[in-house]
Amino acid sequence: MATAFTFPGQGSQAVGMGKALAENFAPARAVFTEVDEALNQKLSQLMWQGPEADLTLTENAQAALMAVSMAVVRVLEAEHGITVANSAKFVAGHSLGEYSALAAAGTFSLADAARLLKIRGLAMQAATPVGTGAMAALLGLDFATASAVAAEAAQGDVCQAANDNSDGQVVVSGHRAAVERALDIAKSKGAKRAMLLPVSAPFHCALMQPAAEAMAEALAAVKMNDPVVPLIANVTAAPLTD
Repeated sequence: MATAFTFPGQGSQAVGMGKALAENFAPARAVFTEVDEALNQKLSQLMWQGPEADLTLTENAQAALMAVSMAVVRVLEAEHGITVANSAKFVAGHSLGEYSALAAAGTFSLADAARLLKIRGLAMQAATPVGTGAMAALLGLDFATASAVAAEAAQGDVCQAANDNSDGQVVVSGHRAAVERALDIAKSKGAKRAMLLPVSAPFHCALMQPAAEAMAEALAAVKMNDPVVPLIANVTAAPLTD
C-alpha cells in the first residue's frame, strides 16, 4: 500500500495550534522560530494566543498552517526517523497545503515557503476586501449539480464551483451575496448541508486572478529544487515530478 503525506488547507486553523508541539519538541520550536524570523512577525504568538479573527485572516492563516505542518514533519523525523523521502510515495495538500507539501518534499526552504505564503495571503486578500467574498461547502451534491447551483446563485456576481473535494462535497466561491444565495438554492436541490467556511476571501474563483499574477512573479524569484517524491496536484489529481 502506498503512503502519502497530505497537508491541510485554510479553514483548518484554530487558536492554540502547534503550541503543544512547541512545548514538547525542540524541532517544532525551531520551525516556529524560523518562520517568525522569515516573516519578521510573531506569528507563533498569534497562533497560540489569538485573537481568532486575526489568525483567520488569509495573510496569517496560510503561513501558520504551513508552520504547524512542517513542525509535525520535523518532529516525525527527529523522534521516529520518519521522513518524506523514506516513508512517502507522494505528497499532496489542499490549496495552500500544496506549499506545505512542497516544503516537506524539499522544493522550497521553510523560510521561502513562509514568505511565499505571506505574499499569497496578502495578494488573495487584496483581490477582494474583507467581507465581500465567501466560500461555502455543499454536502450531498455532485459537482455538476453544485456547478448549476453556483450558476443560478450568481445573478451577475461571481459564484463558481471551486473545489471538487469528493463525490458528496463541493465548495463554491465568489461574492458573499451570491454564495449566501447558493446556500438556500443548494438546500432546495437536495443538499444534506450547506455552510459557509471560516475563510476571509473567496479562493479558487475568478476573483483571485490578480493574486495568481502576483504569485507567478513571486515564484519566478524563488529557488525551487526537485521534490524528493512526486506531488499530487490539486488541479489534475495526478503526480507532478518537476
